Amino acid sequence: MAESADQRRRRGSVRQRGNSLQVRVFSGVDPVTGKDVYLTETVKGADKAAQRAADKVMTRLLSQVDQQRSATSSVSFGYVLDEWLRTAELDEGTREMYRGYIKRNIRPVLGAEPVRKVSTRMLEALYAELRRCRARCDGKPFVEHRAEGEHDCKDEKCKPHTCKPLAASTVRQLHSIMSGALSAAVRWEWIDTNPARIAKRPKQPQPQPTPPSPAEAARLFDAAYEADHDWGTLVWLVMTTGIRRGEVCALTWSRIDLDEGIIEVRSSYVLRNGVGRVKDTKTHQMRRIALDTETVVLLREHKERCAQRLTQNGAEFTEDMYVFSGVRNVDPTQPYSPHAVSSRYKDMAERLGIDTHIHALRHYSATELLTAGIDLRTVAGRLGHGGGGATTLRVYAAWVAASDRKAAEILGSRMPKRDQRRQGN
Repeated sequence: MAESADQRRRRGSVRQRGNSLQVRVFSGVDPVTGKDVYLTETVKGADKAAQRAADKVMTRLLSQVDQQRSATSSVSFGYVLDEWLRTAELDEGTREMYRGYIKRNIRPVLGAEPVRKVSTRMLEALYAELRRCRARCDGKPFVEHRAEGEHDCKDEKCKPHTCKPLAASTVRQLHSIMSGALSAAVRWEWIDTNPARIAKRPKQPQPQPTPPSPAEAARLFDAAYEADHDWGTLVWLVMTTGIRRGEVCALTWSRIDLDEGIIEVRSSYVLRNGVGRVKDTKTHQMRRIALDTETVVLLREHKERCAQRLTQNGAEFTEDMYVFSGVRNVDPTQPYSPHAVSSRYKDMAERLGIDTHIHALRHYSATELLTAGIDLRTVAGRLGHGGGGATTLRVYAAWVAASDRKAAEILGSRMPKRDQRRQGN
């Protein structure tokens, strides 16, 4: 049955605004804000010809809305997310992290929405809401109850809600998840285009690395080596190579060539829910890092200590054993826990009155190399950064600039002096 003019007018309207006509058609309710959504278009003029043009625009917009509502696929966005998670090539730890983001931040808002109706504006509205308050509250004060049903708020320590924005980096991660799922929906021919592709996401925060100073680094190593030679060797190795915490924990003797002064970084050790496993490096790439003479000496001494301990305990040393295996070093077939490394280093730094963490030693290695004039690609290779140095440049831009200044001074010192040029003339 054809829709009457009155029915069409109830779903949309034409109103005069100055010397033009604005066509508005009701498109539905925004799941993020709860507000009515309208498609609008402006027609210049206000005469009869403009009225006819406005009627044509309304017919087109109504048809657009009807196509959204009667899409051939009624697949929900939540279903798309589930299918994408199930089929995407993701590390298991990453997959678990994405499940958490989807459960907390995406599914409650857009999960039930038909995927064909998910728009760029919906995504940007969600990003804005989360940047204002991660709970997406309405701005009115309320109490966050820690228990359901009848309870004593004082005993349960219920607190008034305080808006806490979601970090820009986290919102960018949510955008990446939804964009990946929507791209899959395009490939599966459930939707025609990916609305996340043009959605404006929060700006990527500029990294602010805070490496310890050379004097602080010296104090940290001295304290570590004095407490335990094995622990001191671990701190020194991270300091001089810039390898990641999980990578140093996963390092085995078979990956160290002390004669050539080379270590191969092929894997990383991670703990999730108390269960540890060895996985690929963060960038899924193997890299070889050259060692300086002092580091080779420390590792040789450390290897001898490990072999002696095993001999005393009636065991045999093998190259497949882990280089670092914890405080007591009782079982070299088990790696050092990454969490234990971070905790032990933090405690040591606090005793020294230095505000730092284990990852800052990676920053120390990078910034010292750049300040010394080592080229960006070499530094990126030692750190295991992808993109040929783009990540290194973004994180350590200030130190790259300092290195560039040093390069300029070196070049300037090699140029003929002005008085020499005058004599030549």
